[in-house]
Amino acid sequence: MRNGKSSQLQRQGPGVVLPLLLLLLLAGVANGQQNKLPPLPPAPPAPPELRAAEARLTALTNNVTYTISDRFSFCVADPVEDWNKAFNYTSNLGFVDRCLLETGGDLPQRLCTPEEVKFYFSSLYDKDGEKNLFLKTNINCNRSSWVQGCDPGWACAIDPNPVPSKSDNTKIPLRTRNCQACCEGFFCPRGLTCMLPCPLGSYCPRARANSTTGLCDPYKYQITPNSTFGCGGADMWADIRSTEDVFCPAGSYCPATTEKNNCSSGHFCRLGSTSQEKCIIKGSCHANQDHENRYVLGACLVGALCVSLLIIYNCSGQFLSIRERRKARSRENAIQLARQQLKAHEGWKAAKQFARRHVNGMQGHLSRTFSRRRSFRQQPDPENSSHRVQEAPLMGQVKAQELSDSAVFAAESTNEITEVMPSVVVDVSDGEIVATKEKPAPKGKHRSTRTQVFKYAYGEIEKEKFRQQENKDLTFSGVIAMVKDQQKEITRPLLKVEFRDLTLTLGKKKLLRSITGELRPGHVTAVMGPSGAGKTTFLNAVTGKVSGYKMTGSVLVNGKQGNIRSYKKIIGFVPQDDIVHGNLTVEENLWFSAKCRLSAKMKHRDKVLIVERVIDSLDLQGIRNSLVGTVEKRGISGGQRKRVNVGIEMVMEPSLLILDEPTSGLDSSSSQLLLRALRHEALEGVNVCAVVHQPSYTLYNMFDDLILLAKGGLIVYNGPVKTIEEYFTTLGIHVPDRVNPPDHYIDILEGIVKPESGINAKHLPVHWMLYNGYEVPSDMQDDLKAIGEQNPQIRSSPSMSGSTPHCLPLRNTFAEERNRLEHHLSKPKDLSSRRTPGIISQYKYYLGRVTKQRLREARLLAVDFLILGLAGVCIGTIAKLSDKSFGMPGYIYTIIAVSLLGKIAALRSFSLERLQYFRERESGMSSLAYFLARDTIDHFSTVVKPIIYLSMFYYFNNPRSSIANNYVVLLALVYCVTGIGYTFAICFSPGSAQLCSALTPVVLTLLSTQNSTPTFLKRLCYSKWALEGFIIGNAKMYPGVWLITRCALLFTSGFNIHNYKFCILILFLYGLFFRMIAFAAMILLKKR
Repeated sequence: MRNGKSSQLQRQGPGVVLPLLLLLLLAGVANGQQNKLPPLPPAPPAPPELRAAEARLTALTNNVTYTISDRFSFCVADPVEDWNKAFNYTSNLGFVDRCLLETGGDLPQRLCTPEEVKFYFSSLYDKDGEKNLFLKTNINCNRSSWVQGCDPGWACAIDPNPVPSKSDNTKIPLRTRNCQACCEGFFCPRGLTCMLPCPLGSYCPRARANSTTGLCDPYKYQITPNSTFGCGGADMWADIRSTEDVFCPAGSYCPATTEKNNCSSGHFCRLGSTSQEKCIIKGSCHANQDHENRYVLGACLVGALCVSLLIIYNCSGQFLSIRERRKARSRENAIQLARQQLKAHEGWKAAKQFARRHVNGMQGHLSRTFSRRRSFRQQPDPENSSHRVQEAPLMGQVKAQELSDSAVFAAESTNEITEVMPSVVVDVSDGEIVATKEKPAPKGKHRSTRTQVFKYAYGEIEKEKFRQQENKDLTFSGVIAMVKDQQKEITRPLLKVEFRDLTLTLGKKKLLRSITGELRPGHVTAVMGPSGAGKTTFLNAVTGKVSGYKMTGSVLVNGKQGNIRSYKKIIGFVPQDDIVHGNLTVEENLWFSAKCRLSAKMKHRDKVLIVERVIDSLDLQGIRNSLVGTVEKRGISGGQRKRVNVGIEMVMEPSLLILDEPTSGLDSSSSQLLLRALRHEALEGVNVCAVVHQPSYTLYNMFDDLILLAKGGLIVYNGPVKTIEEYFTTLGIHVPDRVNPPDHYIDILEGIVKPESGINAKHLPVHWMLYNGYEVPSDMQDDLKAIGEQNPQIRSSPSMSGSTPHCLPLRNTFAEERNRLEHHLSKPKDLSSRRTPGIISQYKYYLGRVTKQRLREARLLAVDFLILGLAGVCIGTIAKLSDKSFGMPGYIYTIIAVSLLGKIAALRSFSLERLQYFRERESGMSSLAYFLARDTIDHFSTVVKPIIYLSMFYYFNNPRSSIANNYVVLLALVYCVTGIGYTFAICFSPGSAQLCSALTPVVLTLLSTQNSTPTFLKRLCYSKWALEGFIIGNAKMYPGVWLITRCALLFTSGFNIHNYKFCILILFLYGLFFRMIAFAAMILLKKR
């Protein structure tokens, strides 16, 4: 940004700025003439005239250097470099020598003083920055005095003895003598009687009169009427928008201000060039060409880039396929090894049982023989008898040993890597399978291979299947007893959830009313009821996922008052909709959930075991490598997708598993398969609760407990499935023959079927409260009175109360209030014993997942690149580079196009996975890791998109700035707009986000380019900083004769040539700021 003096300079207008610029350039003349001359042989002493000119230029240099370094900085990048490029005449000083000869050594007296330079440029513009056609009057050129040197292209010398004038406050010296035409290489403004040197890049020959037009070519000024002196020299150096007479013509180059050469073939020469530039492709440049045709080069670059991207995407896809094939091969080998080993163990078990029967038979035969001998009173032979008695067991042992050795040999023959990893050796003793582990290999020498890990996993799975066959009818209590007998521990913590007088209110409407009961570990509980009964709301209330509602009552976990969200790491919630990642395979969805939600200390092979067990139990083996699919791209079937939705929660080994309509859309066989998997989870101690819509009779009998809700969120029954018919029989409700009990009860609650006993379905919740001794709410007292004497006498049977642990006594009011205060005053914390992976580990897992998703979405990315390249072609062709504006129109269109396309592409990063993110966040995954991973992968597009665009725009628009400068600005711009796109995607709906992404770049760019826009508002627009960066990079490539044009453009636009890095920094900070806003919004905003 400019300093205070620069701001003051801006208020004074271009009339103050431009005089200082020329003083800078004149100082460059002196430095170039004094310090840059090549070494010459010793010469005779200079004449007095030359010494006087040198002293004059030295004094002017000292004066200008101080002024420029103090006040004139916003358009001069490097004063020394700009002086050298504008006034370093060391290569050709012939025009100075010729001018000394023409003026008779009077050159120092004809050079302008700093006051005259300041007067000249202050007269070119008014206070508002508008251009003037004529200079102001001065002591030499006014209405009463107009000497010959006042004509354009003419100059006079200073009077040796000037007469001071009291009215002259401008300190302009009096010049009236020895007036003559301006020397070549100098220009003499009209209305000013002094000479100024022409900068490099200009062509300042002596003018010639054109008899046809009456103008002095090539400067296009007229000869003063009634003048007999004719044309002079050059008359003006100013902004190119005012005049370009002194600029070296396009297609030619001017190594000196008095020399012009045509551009040769294979080169091109821009306007104001001092040398010709070589074309990259020589055949594309003809003689006298002002620019290089780079269309072919740009097309070749885009083609090469597209081929490279196609190769990368194809190789990446092949890499994923090869990796999956290797894993499948290892898995198949492991399955075969596990089955062969189990088969060998079963054979050994059968042989062992046969050997035992044979030994028992031999012992019986010997015992009978000895008893007969004793009956005949024969004396036995001790040695022979003992030998014979032990002979049969010994033979049995030898035979068993031979069988054992053969079994071990068979197992070892199928196992090629037993020394690498601790493999599972199954021994059969007393009819049970006991797993033992071999000694592990020395640490650091070997690593577990994929086949070994799968061998371990499938060995365990086959053993579990074997146990299930032996214990088909084993209940959870039986499992606990078996575990105690084997002295093993249950790895999962048990969660018992109790809800007491749970009421949920939204406004004046009660969604749940006085719900009391419990969910027990090791049980599969079904939640049923008619539509609108609040089944899903009940699950959300129990798991603490209700927000914006008023909830009364309490939810106890293992008998303790607390926030159930403190156990979210061991609670699995399966939503009603199948919220899974469609661009991942079935196995990838399950694996990601397992890696992020299982314990960080769990070994990798144990995680493999869990995932493979879930895939096997849900019958997903055949589709494990198939993409789940989306609405646009077909994937697996709806039933398979539902099972994957359940498997995502099963792989994290929950202690409480809540499922919202898991069987909806499934056929009978698929539903039974899913229920069997859930019952297997219950045998592991999991508390399973599922909302089910009218299950079949077979499916209904697979549940342990049932919660039946009526409309209005009232509970009708909560207890074992086996006792529900007994309870409703006491109310006079009987299930007809060949009618499914849950269908009959739901029809009664819907009002479709009237009970034979005449009981009103509306009164069933009150009957349940009276049956269990619960307090009837005050708003249901009318129903209680309506029951009256017609209600059957309900008494709690011993069997019913004994099997229903949720028949709870009325709560003590004091204890309830105490628990409520403790719940609200205590700070919730993580009460689960599981420590999941940290942010860094989850970031790594998210990074791998997003990489796979991007590789499978390569077609969308290719379309983005194609559209961006076409935009570069169109803008580069339509908005041709204009030297007068330094290419500003093309850069304005670039900012709008790149911002629009960058934001639209950024919307896909978060708007398409909103539901998946909310599900993962509710399960305890890190939002920061999720956000950083997606942003990290998007950096690839951030880096490549500027290359795609510039490869077309740069070679079609052909700006003077380097491609590196343009790339850095464009990189910062894409990073900035990507962050803004994230914010729109997270804060708004998809339609509103797209509309904002389209309008924002247009509106902000228009605001930043309008002169009437307040400065503080411009600085808030990111497009202002991007445009300034582009223009600064381009302005640095306009030296010499372009300096006045550069300063005028930067001044009128409010830019500073030193702000290039600052503009880049601002754009990156904008991108970082909007990413922080997007992340905060992602955390704070709730699911819509």
